[in-house]
Amino acid sequence: MKAYETTKIGHHRGNPRLWLQGRKASRAGFHPGKRFRVRKDETRSMLVLEIDADGERGVSRKIAGAGELPVIDINSAEDLAVLTGFTRVRVISQKLRIVILPCAVELAKKERLARLRAKIAAAAAISVGSISHGGGILDHALHSGMKAAGVKSRLAFANDIRPELLEHASAHNDAWDDETVSLAAPMQLLAFDAWAMDRIEKVEVLCAGIPCSGASRSGRAKRGAGHAEEHPEVGHLIAPFLAIVAKTQPAVVLVENVVPYRTSASMFILRHQLRDLGYQVHEAVLQASEWNVLENRERLCMVATTEGLDFDFALLSRPVKVERRIAEILETVAPADDRWSTMAGLLAKQDRDREKGNSFKMQIVTADSTSCPTITKGYAKVRSTDPKLRSSHDPSLLRQFTLLEHALLKGVPPHLIKGLGLTLGHELLGQSVCYQPFKAVGELLGIFMLADAGVLPSPAQLAADQVSNASLVRVLTTALQHAPIVEPAQLSLLE
Repeated sequence: MKAYETTKIGHHRGNPRLWLQGRKASRAGFHPGKRFRVRKDETRSMLVLEIDADGERGVSRKIAGAGELPVIDINSAEDLAVLTGFTRVRVISQKLRIVILPCAVELAKKERLARLRAKIAAAAAISVGSISHGGGILDHALHSGMKAAGVKSRLAFANDIRPELLEHASAHNDAWDDETVSLAAPMQLLAFDAWAMDRIEKVEVLCAGIPCSGASRSGRAKRGAGHAEEHPEVGHLIAPFLAIVAKTQPAVVLVENVVPYRTSASMFILRHQLRDLGYQVHEAVLQASEWNVLENRERLCMVATTEGLDFDFALLSRPVKVERRIAEILETVAPADDRWSTMAGLLAKQDRDREKGNSFKMQIVTADSTSCPTITKGYAKVRSTDPKLRSSHDPSLLRQFTLLEHALLKGVPPHLIKGLGLTLGHELLGQSVCYQPFKAVGELLGIFMLADAGVLPSPAQLAADQVSNASLVRVLTTALQHAPIVEPAQLSLLE
């Protein structure tokens, strides 16, 4: 290869036009006055220009100052037919020939849409890849949601830095199967391991909860005002994540993160690079309370779909609002149980923080509370700012939520934490999502996939016919089955 350039297919007098001039032509031997022939390779959407004294075309010239430049002007619908549907092409100069290929991004867009549509049309399971998998709560929610819409899915691979989380997920998370590949390695090492990445299959959906320690409010408070990207362990992970996107070529990329992440440099990089890779980026902040989840957690959700595949967060279905109370999910803890405590040390710390002018304070709820503050991954450390439950038999006593209660506050199916100890269990849950909002995202995504493959009516057409959002959802899917409120009898599932 002597030169590489990308350029756009233009139009002139109603026909497509490819205009090449300058050193990229002369370096391949295409000098003014030379003859060349045009060869089409329809199987590879490729056009080849080859120097040939008897060729049907000639290289023109353009005067530039005291010299001249070679010009190749192909303004023929017949010759450029092999490039129909592609707007940008690669021009590769070689010895005595120039090869014109669709831009790699254009080919990738076409391939991943075709792959997705073929699987949907055949009712085959689409492949899902997971980065920063943790215990796979997000993946299970998406898997469950797509299944509710009528789309089968399988977890092709799961990556996480902690092998113990992958071990647990492989045993208890039914999004996994015997063919799921476990990738226990730091994302930044995996992404640039050519041997490993060559053995990971392409997927239709790639999802990730990119570590947010640098962007979270607590992380910024700990490290001071600055960029989330300054975090030495996770601040740079947008780079390997995008490398994995480029390698696995998903039709859909889904990322969840803390809400402040949307104004980070990483998020701007992610939006713009995905745009340049041929995706349309959709974003929403999901409030778990809108799905009747007790934990008051909000999360940023980004869904990037390959151009040509529609998606619209405005059609996300929410259940009828019901009032819930924390009493619904509480296990029985006897009044004499030593988990009840006055937590005098934490109350004293709260007083010291108040005197210093700090805003840190204890968050105490009761069985009658209708919501619970966010529970984080460090909950097992019994910190002053994490939610505590006040006793109904003695208001001076407090306790931590149990592991099962933590799961139920987030709406997480209990079997996904079965057998875990307190520390690992709270870490798994604390860094996960609330379940129902992301199940709803998976279901809506499945609906759009089915519509794209022609299995369901087009959402865009129905919207153009001025069908209301509520009616549109009813047309696109059968009655949505929302996860029921957990009954007390289900509290025994972990015993």
